Amino acid sequence: MSQKRSAQVERTTAETKIHVEWTLDGRGRSNIKTGIGFFDHLLTAMAKHGFFDLQVTAEGDLHVDAHHTVEDVGIVMGQAFAKALSDGQGMTRFGDAWVPMDEALLHAALDISGRPFLHCQLSYPQERVGTFDSILLQEFLRAFVQQAGITLHVRQLAGENSHHILEAAAKAVARALAAALTKHPKVDGVLSTKDWLELGTRTEESQ
Repeated sequence: MSQKRSAQVERTTAETKIHVEWTLDGRGRSNIKTGIGFFDHLLTAMAKHGFFDLQVTAEGDLHVDAHHTVEDVGIVMGQAFAKALSDGQGMTRFGDAWVPMDEALLHAALDISGRPFLHCQLSYPQERVGTFDSILLQEFLRAFVQQAGITLHVRQLAGENSHHILEAAAKAVARALAAALTKHPKVDGVLSTKDWLELGTRTEESQ
């Protein structure tokens, strides 16, 4: 059996201290402790439905708000993803997923290309779920794709409950990642006409 794609990254600033351990070829096991209940719920759902083994611990300036913690978790998760992925040999590269959750329907499509871009077409009927500001999902995804080198489009087709919209979006991204990461039997090397992808850990300056 081939070696599992795995990495761990730590990052400490004046605002946050983040530790991430991520096995891309996992079983959906997770241990998430960010101090933000609903954010923990979203990351746990991503691990479960993306079949990742994921550990995240975060200490942040939550007395200010959750923004710095959520964004910095996205940065470190993106760096861990890129490090675990390495050169992307043999992967399918593209992935997409539709996820319904009650009245909500979300679609995510992505390309693990080394070219970071995020387009989110989401609306939030409720501005907050628990202590989590709904708009912070986009901040997390933006930070993540910037460091991971992923082009990601997330679209909301239906939804009246922010909890359902956010959770379905997280699950759709996870399932799209799982599809893109899958080893393709017909791919020898990297799936690119350039025979090269701009993958690897991205620097702070690339944000």
